[in-house]
Amino acid sequence: MRPGRLLAGIGLALVLAVAAAPPTAPVAAAARGGGVECPVGQNDCNIWDDDPGTPGGGGGNPGGGGGNDDGPAGKCQWGGKVIPCYDNVFGWFNNGDGCYYKLEQPQRPGTPEGKQWYWLTCKGGDIGSQRPELLDAPPPGYGAPPDPEELARRALASISLLPPRAAVAPRKSKGAGLVGLPVWMWASPGADYFGPLTASASDRGLTVTITAQVNRIVWDMDNDDDPVTCTVPGTPYEADGPQAGQPSPDCGYDSGYTRADTYEVSATTFWNVHWSGGGQSGDIPQTRTSGTVQIEIDELQVVTR
Repeated sequence: MRPGRLLAGIGLALVLAVAAAPPTAPVAAAARGGGVECPVGQNDCNIWDDDPGTPGGGGGNPGGGGGNDDGPAGKCQWGGKVIPCYDNVFGWFNNGDGCYYKLEQPQRPGTPEGKQWYWLTCKGGDIGSQRPELLDAPPPGYGAPPDPEELARRALASISLLPPRAAVAPRKSKGAGLVGLPVWMWASPGADYFGPLTASASDRGLTVTITAQVNRIVWDMDNDDDPVTCTVPGTPYEADGPQAGQPSPDCGYDSGYTRADTYEVSATTFWNVHWSGGGQSGDIPQTRTSGTVQIEIDELQVVTR
């Protein structure tokens, strides 16, 4: 019997898986948090599959979280937390004393020449710890330009790079496959799963734009063979389609499994996030991993008479 008839005969019917301040104390912003951290992560990193499966970790995703308009995070810390180095209300942060500094405008009458009054908000931005201070020069970190890569990471935190929704044929829940026959793999297409996605973040006159796109999807077939690498989401298998029983046209394990067993397949998308702004550019790699999909493979039984 031809392999096409064998594979079609096991009844594979698969569907795509689901997918500014005066001398008085400045007033704090109405909803200012106690610190903003913008790790490389997403707002939504749930794991999906067309069956529940076993969740896989989304590599390169230390956590969700998005920035806000307070400014970039990454190099200023207070009390063990990463906080904005610049705040629209409080000014620039000095890591040496834990205070934000904002130049008083206008300066007080009688200010000595060469000196300037600043309004300090200390303890990492605690409005209960504020005072004026006369300085000969700006404190360390005052007026520093934003770091474009930090802005890129803040832009990245504002979008969702979703893990792939993996599907395979044959599939255990739909019927067993046979040793030596080709396996099809595919994942949910769409911008949230493969890109391109764009976003931007701005601070103090600098805007950084990012473009995120998957450059490959790697399938772990749960055996001793090397993973299968594809550059496209793949084509869904149709049991009654013209290509039934044939290798996938764009993403498959063409040689099939060499022994009968139950295998757990998973897919990992490799994203590249390219950023540019302020005369600089760079790349931030990301990965997202699906849950597992089970494949049952049986021996091919040959009957002779």
